[in-house]
Amino acid sequence: MTKSGEDKSSNGNYRVLARKYRPQNFDDLIGQEPMVRTLSNAFETGRIAQAYMLTGVRGVGKTTTARILARALNFKTDKIDQPTIDLSTMGENCQAIIDGNHLDIIEMDAASHTGIDDIRSLIESAQYKPVSARYKVYIIDEVHMLSRNAFNGLLKTLEEPPEHLKFIFATTEIRKVPITVLSRCQRFDLRRISSDVMATHLLAITKKEDVEIDSAALSMIVRASEGSVRDALSLLDQAIAHASGNIEGENVRAMLGLADRARIIDLFEQLMKGDIAACLEELRHQYDVGAEPVMVLSDLADFIHFVTRLKYVPQAANDPAISETESKKGAEFANSLSVRVLGRSWQILLKGIEEVAASQRPLMAADMVLVRLAHAATLPTPDEVIRSLDNDSENSAATTGSRTATAAPGPGTQAGSSQSSRSIQQVSSHDAPRMTGTNGPQLAPKLEIVSNTPAPQSIPSDVTQLNLERFEDLIFLAEDKRDLQTKSRLRRYVRLVKFEDGRMEFSIAGNPPPSFINDLQRKLKQWTGKRWNLIISRERGEPSLEETDQAEEKSRFDAASADPAVEAILAKFPGAKVIDVRIRSEAEPQSDIEEAPSQDLDDFFE
Repeated sequence: MTKSGEDKSSNGNYRVLARKYRPQNFDDLIGQEPMVRTLSNAFETGRIAQAYMLTGVRGVGKTTTARILARALNFKTDKIDQPTIDLSTMGENCQAIIDGNHLDIIEMDAASHTGIDDIRSLIESAQYKPVSARYKVYIIDEVHMLSRNAFNGLLKTLEEPPEHLKFIFATTEIRKVPITVLSRCQRFDLRRISSDVMATHLLAITKKEDVEIDSAALSMIVRASEGSVRDALSLLDQAIAHASGNIEGENVRAMLGLADRARIIDLFEQLMKGDIAACLEELRHQYDVGAEPVMVLSDLADFIHFVTRLKYVPQAANDPAISETESKKGAEFANSLSVRVLGRSWQILLKGIEEVAASQRPLMAADMVLVRLAHAATLPTPDEVIRSLDNDSENSAATTGSRTATAAPGPGTQAGSSQSSRSIQQVSSHDAPRMTGTNGPQLAPKLEIVSNTPAPQSIPSDVTQLNLERFEDLIFLAEDKRDLQTKSRLRRYVRLVKFEDGRMEFSIAGNPPPSFINDLQRKLKQWTGKRWNLIISRERGEPSLEETDQAEEKSRFDAASADPAVEAILAKFPGAKVIDVRIRSEAEPQSDIEEAPSQDLDDFFE
């Protein structure tokens, strides 16, 4: 067995760190304590599964775990002759399994053996008992690559395997494995290695390799590995060769094409201030010292994600992969920036990273992304715009003039004394009862909006006036102006009493918004170039257009439901109901039922 401190294999070739420090027992595995605990309990109670499914991201240790598990299943010494996870000593089969040349441990890559013929050959050889081990173990890597026929061929053997046979599957795409196969396996999800565990592991290896590494370089490698031990060891191996001695942050940054994290924070701060010139200058400087534009944007996205997390999980600042500067500045941004701004910046960067990666001119593409991001950082969010417009509308209505209800002028009173430029005067209000509801008779007081300001003083002389002769003309005008809200309100809330150009008398249906009358009068003046008198009448008026549509629809439903043929169909199919009634045009062909009205319905549905 090769000792962990040796740099070369038995043939004198250099061994990369990922192979040199590959775990050989469960104690060497890092970050997979739940799986080890489950296996330990299963082995102690004799509940050993017939098949195992190991899933996780690349480099997390699936194949290594499969080999350790195969060793545990076949562990045998002079004193122990049963499966165990205590592999502190070498058993009879251990060295051959570790070296990958044991006859009873068969490893197969499903990516290159995907067909039914490969599985058929496997099943035929599986019938033979192991040569020297307790179990014949098949380790199938990337099992999701098997074809559908291959999976189907494996099912019967997988469900009722011989006593001497065990399967260990490994995959990075668990969703592509059929549920029929998953249900026959004991599944273990190998988790990404956390930053603190990974950092501790790498520090231990650098000590064994007699290499010094500073905290900045260690953080970069841990962050770049994304929880994969194999990736981390490969990067560490590369960093040792690149530095030719002690590993420093600048060496790793140049090796990975990364930007200085402190400068990323400065760039983010300039973006949030909207200082485009400073942003473009900073990006150019980072590009000149070797940082790739796409990596700069990726680091920006990482920092935005970190700031957003700090708003909800303050303890995220304790991550060992995060520098002190990042933690301090991140907390400041988390307190000063809203989630809406951070979320919008994140979305722009996600799209921008794709654009830069696909661009033939990545620096220019990154410049344009930063310009968009800096502009968007200082813009209000959509809800803030809507809220601002609503406030402006309310303020405009308040300054233009409020609506006040005054009693009709009687003897001794002086009409027109209101200071408002517009007022609602109550007329014919004697013996007029209160409104009792929206559907019953509404004998509300008759209110008329009149103007106390001469029209020539408020309407420019160059405005072309538009005449509206019918209420329908007003509906068409609102549609032509693409003002669907006004069109909808006119159809829903207006029960027309009388309409003529410049004057509309109506009663109210339903509960319109308080600003309905003001908004309508303002838009009529804007659209037609003249001031309109809107009169709220005590008469009920005609049904609103929406009420007319509803009444017509109800009439069609009632007529259709009363039709003998429809009644017979509803009786034939209990629970059926009429959900829509369409009026057929004369050009449409007649149905078979109408062509033969005398045909018996029972015969028709048989």
